[in-house]
Amino acid sequence: MRLLAKFAEMKAQGEKIATMTAYDAPQARAQAAAGIDAILVGDSVGVNILGYASEREVTLADMIHHTAAARRGAPDTFIYADLPFATYDTPEQAVASGLALQKAGADAVKFEGAHPDIVRALTSAGVPVCGHIGYEPQTGERRVHGKTFEEAERLRAEARALDEAGVFMIVLELVPAELAGIISKEIKAATIGIGAGSGTDGQVLVFPDVLGYTEKNFRHNKRYAEVGATMEAATASYVADVKGGVFPTMANCAALPAETLEQLCKKAG
Repeated sequence: MRLLAKFAEMKAQGEKIATMTAYDAPQARAQAAAGIDAILVGDSVGVNILGYASEREVTLADMIHHTAAARRGAPDTFIYADLPFATYDTPEQAVASGLALQKAGADAVKFEGAHPDIVRALTSAGVPVCGHIGYEPQTGERRVHGKTFEEAERLRAEARALDEAGVFMIVLELVPAELAGIISKEIKAATIGIGAGSGTDGQVLVFPDVLGYTEKNFRHNKRYAEVGATMEAATASYVADVKGGVFPTMANCAALPAETLEQLCKKAG
């Protein structure tokens, strides 16, 4: 509970919460060293790391594996992990899935949609919950959600229902900035925006998007590096060096003692 209280305190004090996805130990280690407030082991691992066509292909075993890896890289950082598609269809299934991720190292879990009954079941089992509304990648349409009055009111009602059920945090994805700001003021839980403006209590981005792994970029993202281009350039240089006989040199390997070499040469001769 001490870890959860941190986010409530940050919201109360107006201190922004910085969170980002990480899928393995090196990524988590780098983020922890940089002072990230929380690491999300997202089901976006499927598309960004595992080569799946969508988040719907991600399994609970995948999430357990990557959650454990992130925990090893960031042993003292708050980690929350996604419940993957079709692993929280009932309260009982959600609890079993949540406990499995908790055992793997997650401090909390996140799931998509307004399901207060699932929240109550998980929190009653000792698994803290982060909600996720707006664009829901597992099942929803990729667009801005909440632009009409009716849709905006629905999202406000969903946020309040999740808040009352006991979530400690809610991700608002692809929600108009003004609506995200209104919701953030109406609920106790901390709000984390992605493509939802600066009026939320914090922000989350996908690490490969931030690093520029691929050519594709998103409006909600800010690229802080071009790691994809660097990876390609480094690999091209390595291939050229190997094929040109430039690498390795003796500086990259061990040499035999002269006496041993002489003995071998005599033996061979």
